[in-house]
Amino acid sequence: MSTTSTPEAATPEPVPAASGARPRRTFGLAAATALVMGNIIGGGIFALPATVAPYGTVSLLAFVVLSVAAVLLALLFGRLARRSPVTGGLYVYPRDAFGEFSGFLSAWSYWTMCWVSIAALAVAVVGYVDVLIPLGGDHTLEALVALAALWLPAAANFAGTRWVGAVQIVSTILKFVPLLLVAVVGLFFVDADNFGPFNASGQSATGAVAASAALLLYSFLGVESAAISAGEVRDPERTVGRATVLGTLASALVYILGTVAVFGLVPHDELVDSGAPFADAVNAITGGGWGGTAIALVAVVSITGCLNGWILLAAQMPYAAARDGLFPAPFARLGKGGVPGFGVLSCAVLGTILIVLNYKEGPDTAFRVLVLITTFTGCVPYLLSAAAQLYWLAAGTRERVRPAGLVRDLTVAALSFAFSFWLIAGAGYAAVYQGVLFLFAGIPVYVWLRGRRAGAGEPAHEHGDTTP
Repeated sequence: MSTTSTPEAATPEPVPAASGARPRRTFGLAAATALVMGNIIGGGIFALPATVAPYGTVSLLAFVVLSVAAVLLALLFGRLARRSPVTGGLYVYPRDAFGEFSGFLSAWSYWTMCWVSIAALAVAVVGYVDVLIPLGGDHTLEALVALAALWLPAAANFAGTRWVGAVQIVSTILKFVPLLLVAVVGLFFVDADNFGPFNASGQSATGAVAASAALLLYSFLGVESAAISAGEVRDPERTVGRATVLGTLASALVYILGTVAVFGLVPHDELVDSGAPFADAVNAITGGGWGGTAIALVAVVSITGCLNGWILLAAQMPYAAARDGLFPAPFARLGKGGVPGFGVLSCAVLGTILIVLNYKEGPDTAFRVLVLITTFTGCVPYLLSAAAQLYWLAAGTRERVRPAGLVRDLTVAALSFAFSFWLIAGAGYAAVYQGVLFLFAGIPVYVWLRGRRAGAGEPAHEHGDTTP
């Protein structure tokens, strides 16, 4: 497949992809933007300020760097969605460029990231529920709260994608407006003494930025939401790119303002041990507990809405791959509401297992471990998608394209690849080790599925092939 010969862009023309069932175009620009924002702004903004506080205020610099990286990824996915405006996104792009195995690895890694991320989000709810209903440090009770936070949105997903879009708009409004107000108002109450040391990690500043950025990436996971669900988006060639960039920019603004406010409102030594940093920040503004209680309620709604969207994404990726025979067949079955029910159920079950296995040492440790695993498993499909764009651009350089457009797209793709590689390195040895084990565990599944298809005489999708 070559790039378009029109002078406007260096991105290939849209073509049908193997994953394409008949599109169900239920998301307009508002719903798609809300889906992106709703999946980005969730547990991250409410839980991560305390998680990165041990690194010092250098993590604020990491937030700025990561915001730039997220916008680059948003631009990348917008360009790629012009070529393949179908459900599956980060699975479709590597598969079309490099063949089935690359597509499978991307889908498997992203699917792994989804259910690990879902488990982490459910754990993030616990600290804010504890503000509303004191749990007394009982790990069993806390785990039950996390499991309830996981299963309620999973059950709601069976109602269908139209309901998911509606829930995303409502939950995004409920959390975005008060979060922005808190961030802006909080800046007037900031005490410079609360920020603490610039680098409290004991390592070099560059090392601290990389390490904190690896944790903070979790707060930007979801930038690809509209691209993954492109089959449900109206006019995806234009809408996906616009929704992704708008949602990412708005989320980055809220993140940076909110995190600065939290760092300046809560003393550093208290922030390090906080289970609900935004609630503590609001208490510092209001001088009492009612403000913290209100923001805790908003946080619970926010994270629940984020889980609602993430569970849909977790089902959409294997759905697209299963239609190509690269995931077990049950993942391709749609329920009455148009949702891949088996994908929803499997993510809920696997998330439950992760929560149970990682909750022995409490929510803080469980959250940190799960977040770092998502960094690795999330960056693998980012890397492969950036590589796919580089491939399509290189394969089409002999076509007539505007040089400025080619340079722009090459720059975005190359920087997206570099940022993803840097974030994987920042995740640390333990997260990379566990992530690689999760990734390689999928290879026997691919071998089994490929072998069954070969035995049945079904042809494989060749390099660059985009037909079923």
